[in-house]
Amino acid sequence: MILKKASYKAMKYACLKFHYAKRIPAQPMVGYSVFNKKNEWCGCIIYNNGIGAIEKPFGLQKGKVCELVRMALNGKQEKTSKCLSLSIKKFKKENKLVEMIVSYADSDEGHNGTIYKATNWFYVGSHKTGDKYICPTTGKDIHSRSHSAKGYNKQFGVYKKVYKTSDLIRIKKGVKHKFVYPLTKDMRTMCNKIKKEYIKNASIA
Repeated sequence: MILKKASYKAMKYACLKFHYAKRIPAQPMVGYSVFNKKNEWCGCIIYNNGIGAIEKPFGLQKGKVCELVRMALNGKQEKTSKCLSLSIKKFKKENKLVEMIVSYADSDEGHNGTIYKATNWFYVGSHKTGDKYICPTTGKDIHSRSHSAKGYNKQFGVYKKVYKTSDLIRIKKGVKHKFVYPLTKDMRTMCNKIKKEYIKNASIA
């Protein structure tokens, strides 16, 4: 298999066509297009800076921790775990300031972190996710930024009209399992200290 730097167009297509979320992650993104032995394009593996202070638990500065946000592949790849391993190697080589990668396995989508365990990530715990909201008219998922109690949200200092939360269908969600991959010796030492035993099907590990 071969991995090449992905264009925004390729990342967008892969996210919308091959990933269950059907959404494009927040920018800036770094992505890699995956090609199998037949030189067929198989989709993209994508990283970004993550949401919130993801560096805080590790005592690192902003920009030294990133998130693996999408494994948007079409199934034509030979081995998914190898694709991920190759992408980490390329990412580490091209982003020398990053010391840790974070990713999540969503239990609501039936993901239990098998891919992370197969590629030597560390499991560090689980947390309950926000509830899911669906538009009753279209049946589409509504992102948390696209609805509010009063029907307005402040975006870039301007109030914009959004869905009213009470008008949406609420579905209680499960948990997300958190995995981390250290890129330095110091972070590996830390991961060995904070790692937890993974308990399959546990509501909160």
